[in-house]
Amino acid sequence: MTHVPPPFDPELAGALELIKDMISPGLTLDEIAEVRQGPGIQLLADLDLTMGGTFEVEDRQVPGPQGEPEISLLICRPTAPASAGARPVIYHVHGGGMVIGNNRVGVDVPLAWAQALDAVVVSVEYRLAPEHPHPAPIEDVYAGLLWTADHAAELGADAERIVIAGASAGGGLCAALALLTRDRKGPQPIGQVLMCPMLDDRNDTPSTYQMAGLGVWDRTANETGWTALLGSRRGGPDVPAYAAPARAEDLTGLPPAFLDVGSAETFRDEVVAYASRIWQAGGVAELHVWPGGFHGFDGFAPQAALSQSARAAQVSWLRRLLGA
Repeated sequence: MTHVPPPFDPELAGALELIKDMISPGLTLDEIAEVRQGPGIQLLADLDLTMGGTFEVEDRQVPGPQGEPEISLLICRPTAPASAGARPVIYHVHGGGMVIGNNRVGVDVPLAWAQALDAVVVSVEYRLAPEHPHPAPIEDVYAGLLWTADHAAELGADAERIVIAGASAGGGLCAALALLTRDRKGPQPIGQVLMCPMLDDRNDTPSTYQMAGLGVWDRTANETGWTALLGSRRGGPDVPAYAAPARAEDLTGLPPAFLDVGSAETFRDEVVAYASRIWQAGGVAELHVWPGGFHGFDGFAPQAALSQSARAAQVSWLRRLLGA
C-alpha cells in the first residue's frame, strides 16, 4: 500500500509552515523533559483565565484516588448571576500526549464555550507518564469528576448536567472516563466532547503511516506517548480499555458523543472507527472530519476558516445537548 498523505488545507498549511521550527512532529522519550520546560507552558501561566472579568478563577486541591496524592482542579465560575438556575459544568481534561501539559493547556476552548452557554468550567490536572504510567492519569481524572459531581451545588452548578471534554490525550482520557464511570456506576455525564482524541495504542492505521513525519504529532510521537503510558504492554494483547478506549469491546450505555478530527492527521482513522462503533452499539455520536486539518489545527490557527467552522460546530452541538 502506498501512503500518500491527504493535502493540508491551504490556509492551515501556511500556519504549519510558521510553527514548523518550534514543533517537531516526532517527539521521542528523551525529549519529553525538554519539551516540558519549553516556553509554551510559561505562556499558559500568564493567560488571563478570567476572560476580562467574565470568570472567577480558583485553583483547588482536592482528594485524589484512594491512597494517592491530592489533585489540582482549575475552577472557573461566571461572575454574572446565573440566567436560569444551576449552571451546567464542562469538565475539561487537557492534552499533551499523556506526557506534557497541565490543567491550563487548551482551557481557552471550554472557557469560550462557557461564555456562550453560561457554564462552569472545571479543568483537572493529572499525573503524567512516564513517571506515572497507567492507571494514574485516568484515576486522577476520575477522582476529579467525583469531586466535581459531589460539590456541584457549591459551585452553583448542576451535577446532573456535566459534560466531559478534552482534546488529543485529553479526548482519549475523556473517552476512557466515560467507560470507567459507566462501569463503576459513578457520575454519569450527559455528553462527551472528544476533539482529535488519542484512542488507540496500536498505532497501525493507514492514517498513522500517511502522516509520518508530518504535522505536529506523528506515529513516532504517538509511539512515545503510548509507550510512556503503557511501557512494554503497548500494542500487545492485554491493554485495558481504560488506557486505550479503542480496545473497548462494549460501547453501549455511553453518553452522546461529539467527535472531530482532521483528515490530515495521525488520529483520523481511529476516531472515525470509534464513532462508527458507537453507532453500531446503538449509541449517539456526531462526527466531523475536517478536510485538510492537521492535529489540533484549531488551536494552532484559530483564525483560519476551517478552525472557525470547527469551533462553531462544537458550540452548536453543546447548545443542542444542553438546551441552551
